[in-house]
Amino acid sequence: MPRLLVFQHVAHEILGTLDPLLRDAGFRIKYVNFERHPDAEPNLEGYDGLIVLGGPMNVDEVDNYPNLITEISLIRMAVEKELPILGICLGSQLLAKALGAKVTKNPEKEIGWYEVSPTNEGENDPLTSNFLREEKIFQWHGDTFDLPKGAKLLASSPLCKNQAFKFGDNVYGFQFHLEVDKPMIERWLNVPENKKEIEALGGKIDPDQIKTETPEYISRLNELSNAVFGDFIDLFGYNKKRETLPSR
Repeated sequence: MPRLLVFQHVAHEILGTLDPLLRDAGFRIKYVNFERHPDAEPNLEGYDGLIVLGGPMNVDEVDNYPNLITEISLIRMAVEKELPILGICLGSQLLAKALGAKVTKNPEKEIGWYEVSPTNEGENDPLTSNFLREEKIFQWHGDTFDLPKGAKLLASSPLCKNQAFKFGDNVYGFQFHLEVDKPMIERWLNVPENKKEIEALGGKIDPDQIKTETPEYISRLNELSNAVFGDFIDLFGYNKKRETLPSR
């Protein structure tokens, strides 16, 4: 039975739609909750892969979040061990940082539904080839990463060039959130810190608009997440259940 290590930074950012896919494929999942245990020092020994989830912090806020140093070190070790790795949002930034790239403020925050398109490389990648030419994807970030040396850019958006990358054969960073469903989005919009972040933007982001758009786009997002995450699970060679989507 494959074992997967998951780094978590805040309570509301979880595996989401990835969770049932992993469990159906026979994975045993171990969360490391750095919000509760910032001094945790997990070990990669005995694990077959790593997923690093999102969070509101910047990768360089190591004085406030010393666990970020631990995570970057472990991500580097996981890359050296050639484990399948998926970084989501903050996770993609930590992955880029671990690979020697810079993480900086994006010119504009993306919070809500935004168009994301695969690059030429992305159209031929096992995971992002599931994307149509334009997809509405849920986002919640203010930072962005430079493309690590040797990595392939897989997807971009008009407001953020580097949306997804691949390093080697089985290491992926996604700036966007494929893992959310409608209840998760509603919870995120009600998190006090998230509400303050939106309010500080002076009306640039309208949470009511996000609520209105979510029913329109969530079905396709969940369909896409099943396809993309299913192909990520296939990298482990353990997947017991795969259904081909009619729209693929």
